Amino acid sequence: MQIHPLITDTATLAALVERLARSPFVAVDTEFMRENTYWPELCLLQIASTEEAAAIDPLAEGLDLTPLWDLLVDNEEVLKVFHAGGQDLEIVYNMTGKTPHPLFDTQVAAMALGFGEQVGYSNLIESMLGHTLDKGARFTDWSRRPLDKRQIDYAIGDVTHLVTVFPRMVQKLKKNGRGVWLDEEMERLADPSSFAFAPEDAWRRLKLPSRNPAVLGRLKALAAWRESEARGKNLPRGRIIKDDTLSELAGHPPKSQDGLGQVRGLSPGWRTNDIGARLMQALAGSQPLGPDELPDREPRRPGLTKDAALVSDLLKLLLKIRAKEAGVAPKLIARSDELESLAAGVREGLAILSGWRFEEFGRDALDLVEGRLAFATENGKLKMTRALENAA
Repeated sequence: MQIHPLITDTATLAALVERLARSPFVAVDTEFMRENTYWPELCLLQIASTEEAAAIDPLAEGLDLTPLWDLLVDNEEVLKVFHAGGQDLEIVYNMTGKTPHPLFDTQVAAMALGFGEQVGYSNLIESMLGHTLDKGARFTDWSRRPLDKRQIDYAIGDVTHLVTVFPRMVQKLKKNGRGVWLDEEMERLADPSSFAFAPEDAWRRLKLPSRNPAVLGRLKALAAWRESEARGKNLPRGRIIKDDTLSELAGHPPKSQDGLGQVRGLSPGWRTNDIGARLMQALAGSQPLGPDELPDREPRRPGLTKDAALVSDLLKLLLKIRAKEAGVAPKLIARSDELESLAAGVREGLAILSGWRFEEFGRDALDLVEGRLAFATENGKLKMTRALENAA
């Protein structure tokens, strides 16, 4: 495989992309920094086909990344391969408003191959290729220039190994017939709506200080205000104001801006500065949440009775058994909240009650909940028995 020098000019990038566009797939990885910013700062992007690999410097003066974005988000003929690509996809979405498509995530695929739910890249490479990766440069400040050869080689290694691993994973998926299981997961990962986050929804990520509609209305307004401030200044949310302080303000709002100086977590300057004035405006414009906006006491949980909670535990045991038999990670088949919903009586809108998940697990899960399937022991081993068979 040809390894190119660090790409810092548009002409070289465009030529590379033109060649990569003729490949059936490319492996992609990014290096970024986000400790001091709201938006992750893309510092390096690595890309490879089976024939060549390169690192691209997005911080290089005058470099136009348009050819690269065209390949990643608009070219439907080339499959984009990532490993645990959630943050990589977020970066591409932030810069283009789109996500790479079609895509393949090797961490998700590894769940269908029995590697567990969140196998790390190093462990995957070591398991499939027998290579122990050099981790010496993983704590690099990727925003500093110049990058030395060791750093660049380390970064490019992530995609060159991925190019080798991907076809092997595909062959294994074909052999065990699990490839089709992943189609839905890959489409879900590529859904741009997963990365479109409205400031008005920011409050839902916080620990709620109360269920009082007025308090939650203030929290909603304050969280949206903080989100806008953080985005505008490109600073982490906590640099604007901490979560605990936001909750304190929602529960006990000051009567005037002068009162901000008495709030723990805020400096005396908030009594007179512009950001303090904007905070007070957000509080003044808040409205109590309506009944339809109030969150459930236990979000996404249907409210399990004691009996239903026991049934949910049995479903989790059944899931472990079926996942072990299938040789896949349990998380690929079902999530805990789905099992709880099924135990509580929900029958509509559950992924485990349709498609391959129903065949592998959902049918037995439904039979267990509805009394047609039971656990038993024989010679000290756990087995499943069907009520209809026993009756016969």
